[in-house]
Amino acid sequence: MSQPSFNFQTLDPETVLDALWNTGIRVESGLTPLNSYENRVWQFSDEDRVRYVAKFYRPQRWSVDQLLEEHQFTQELADANISVAAPLTYHGTTLQQVEGIGFALFPSLGGRQYEIDNYEHLEQAAQTLARIHQVGRQYCFQHRPTLGFDEYFQQPSALLHESSLIPAVLKTDFLDTLTELSKQLAKVWHTDWEPLRLHGDCHPGNILWRDQPLFVDLDDARNGPAVQDLWMLVSGDLNEQRVQWDILLECYTELTEFNINELSLIEPLRAMRMVYYLAWVVRRWHDPAFPRAFPWFNEVDFWRRQIAQMKTQIALLQSPPSLVMPQF
Repeated sequence: MSQPSFNFQTLDPETVLDALWNTGIRVESGLTPLNSYENRVWQFSDEDRVRYVAKFYRPQRWSVDQLLEEHQFTQELADANISVAAPLTYHGTTLQQVEGIGFALFPSLGGRQYEIDNYEHLEQAAQTLARIHQVGRQYCFQHRPTLGFDEYFQQPSALLHESSLIPAVLKTDFLDTLTELSKQLAKVWHTDWEPLRLHGDCHPGNILWRDQPLFVDLDDARNGPAVQDLWMLVSGDLNEQRVQWDILLECYTELTEFNINELSLIEPLRAMRMVYYLAWVVRRWHDPAFPRAFPWFNEVDFWRRQIAQMKTQIALLQSPPSLVMPQF
């Protein structure tokens, strides 16, 4: 994909409207921005009052081949009657371009919030994820990455070492704690799992409810272990988590297999996500949207909490797995 000829950070409505016009869509309503930090996303209606969502992808994050792989995967899921938001085709492709920036159009599919404490929602989410993984196991992504220790932890750690956003008074403590976390992760992270195509960022905010779960935003789709799409749906204290895992795996394994050894990856994946998230904000800090959205990011109290959370995570990595292996 060519370099954009204007600033993605200040992508303006006029350029967006021109891009939509070139696809053949006649925008009737105004553009309503939707919550998205990584990309720029707008909702609108056409002259027939059909609602759409337009997603303009951040340049240099994914290649054309990687974006098309995501679209292909999503379409395969839709073809299998799985409830996902699949991109629409215009001019023979799902990936459009304007001024060197790729974008895609999706039908606007409303829904209410997925309820993390609703066991019926959890049951149906587990069954839908099982069906997603059945499709995902058919073959692996060729262009998108495989979840691994380097991308998810070592590269983010290196970026945090160089960051000036960490308050100087805490930086030594933070980096010492990060080093210890790295040592513990290296001891427990393993790759003896079968990779499959995943949603990749399957937290409750990426699920809408329309009498069944609707999975949205496959922007982070990649190869990885099945448990990566499961663990973020579990919350609460240890007893609550055990109940949720029993439900999750019982419903999941009614439809597809699950390698029980992947449960040992839950705490390593949680630790890696903590560090990956911090580095993601650091990496995007030059985008004016990020200082506005995360005004507390360079405050001392925030980084004290991060140090405390990492120390808790180190203790969890040093302990035997706390989950009782479910019987299913």
